[in-house]
Amino acid sequence: MRLDKYLCSCTDLTRSMAKKMLHKGVVLCDGEVVKDPGFKVTDDTQVVLDGTPLGVVATRYLMLHKPVDYLCSNVDELYPSVLNLVDLPKRETLRIAGRLDVDTTGLVLLSDDGQWCHQVTSPRRQCSKRYRAWLADPLVAEAESRFVEGVQLHNEDGLTRPAVLKRISDTEVLLTIEEGKYHQVKRMFAALGNKVVGLHREAIGGIELGDELAPGEWRELSEAEVQSVYGG
Repeated sequence: MRLDKYLCSCTDLTRSMAKKMLHKGVVLCDGEVVKDPGFKVTDDTQVVLDGTPLGVVATRYLMLHKPVDYLCSNVDELYPSVLNLVDLPKRETLRIAGRLDVDTTGLVLLSDDGQWCHQVTSPRRQCSKRYRAWLADPLVAEAESRFVEGVQLHNEDGLTRPAVLKRISDTEVLLTIEEGKYHQVKRMFAALGNKVVGLHREAIGGIELGDELAPGEWRELSEAEVQSVYGG
């Protein structure tokens, strides 16, 4: 890897800022001052910037308990990005695997491993997502069977894939789907003539949010959780 790119990967420096630091002579490689931005850094090279040893940030895999009024976006817009909740260097490189609406809470996965994120979000993988939904009106009697058969969403061709609906009460349910269409859960209940007034994602595949994280908190995924995404 080029030295200027390496400096950017380890710090918040831009490429032009990294070159300025090199020009100042404050970058050491294996104890020697290096000013050449194109100097090749290997895994064994010890790089020190202005007295601070550097190392490339390892690939991160995180779960986040998303609160309301945060966007699953890498930039702030009308609402702040969920990345503001993650206190890590280079957090802007994290990708959001499985977005939620601004008014929806629950499990969000983040990583700077693009292939891993694709495993979570690709329709071909049919990665399940479980939601707890609260409804405006009592659920119709045939809701479970209609969701298994698939429902017709407005402005969509064909039916949704089979979904599993578990009735907690007439206005609270658990719904597991294997798709990720735009506002899908809300639109599925709208197809039954109902309205979702509260929505919370509890699980993605085998990764469960649980009760350990309060809204706005995050943690690193275990190796087993990371690998579960590849398990089918």
